[in-house]
Amino acid sequence: MVREILIYPDKRLKLVSKEIISFDTELHTLLDDMYDTMVAKNGVGLAGIQIGIDKRVLIINIPIGDDEDAIQPKDNTLEVINPIFLEKNGSTIYQEGCLSVPTIFEDVKRAKHIKLEYQDRFGEKHIIEDDEFLAIALQHEIEHLEGHLFIENLSFTKRKKFEKEWKKLGNKR
Repeated sequence: MVREILIYPDKRLKLVSKEIISFDTELHTLLDDMYDTMVAKNGVGLAGIQIGIDKRVLIINIPIGDDEDAIQPKDNTLEVINPIFLEKNGSTIYQEGCLSVPTIFEDVKRAKHIKLEYQDRFGEKHIIEDDEFLAIALQHEIEHLEGHLFIENLSFTKRKKFEKEWKKLGNKR
């Protein structure tokens, strides 16, 4: 089921998400709905809080193929529950966008390499390590779990410019 995505400046996006304890059918339904929502909105990642669920859950599905013919098979979805960074190092800049801040893309500085421990939908623990786009996407989505949006990483000047553009867009979004 496709759910509504919260749009900035919705105050719920500032909530710090709570740890997931029950790995039950309610969680599985949430993960399935998150996938449906993300794909319907042409995203590559989605955190629970973006659909108003303040739980430490996120998904990422990096499209396979060319832009126009790219696909996001459900079995290619990385479901990340209760993530904990074990390592973050290096530095890179990547242009990011966000389903909760539609039509806005900005360069954001992130760690180049990450190592992360997380649980899957059944509560099993895993470790993932990456220094490509997945590392960027994971950092972006985990920030949502902490109540932050990527625009908060912008310099003061860029943030002011963003706020001005955002107000101009108003109901055109």
